[in-house]
Amino acid sequence: MEKTCLDPSFLNVKPVNRERDLGQRLRLIVFDMDGVLVDVKSSWQFVHEAFCVDNGENVKQFVVGRMTYEEFMRRDIALWGRVHIDEIRRILSRVQLMPGVAEAFVILKEACLKTALISAGVSVLAERLDAALELDYVYANRLLTDRQGLLTGEGEGTVGLLNKLDVLKKLAALENVSLQECAVVGDSLYDVPMFREAGLSIAFNADDHSVEEAADVVVKRKDLREILPYLTERV
Repeated sequence: MEKTCLDPSFLNVKPVNRERDLGQRLRLIVFDMDGVLVDVKSSWQFVHEAFCVDNGENVKQFVVGRMTYEEFMRRDIALWGRVHIDEIRRILSRVQLMPGVAEAFVILKEACLKTALISAGVSVLAERLDAALELDYVYANRLLTDRQGLLTGEGEGTVGLLNKLDVLKKLAALENVSLQECAVVGDSLYDVPMFREAGLSIAFNADDHSVEEAADVVVKRKDLREILPYLTERV
């Protein structure tokens, strides 16, 4: 869904002063998708713009707690009508990868680091990234279709905007790693709960100063290779 300019208090975002074990080895690198692995701030908004629809009212209702995330997703999908999933793939095929992403993933694989995508974005785009980058884990929100491939107006909410940390905890347990052995690379307020628990947090081209304040490392340049020194030194 659209990434809005929220008051940081919405997520209880505060700068965190905590001692880090900088000698702790990293084993799992977790990425947000929109604004990090791809050069658009919202895959949902990218599709909205392609169909010339406005989800502003849906965003307002969700932010003030008048609808669940599942209902938010359902109403956004309904804006697109009964279109074929291939049309969504065609639209999202135009999304540009973040500069340096392919080269960064080669280095991460050479360092034997596991990689994961945890995103409240559209799984169609996440699947494209998985094919290109060979991620170890991909968590994103699916669009449901009928037997003809037409959107039903329903979605499968694998990752809510407010529960990314829950997904990270389940993934860490699955991989049998501690959260201190995980690094998180994100750009929005919704990534901050993961920042607070991970062993290393990187705010990449963040869209809010509060995100930068909550991170261990701030990268402002749109080139994913900029994160590599902070990760490979902890291998």
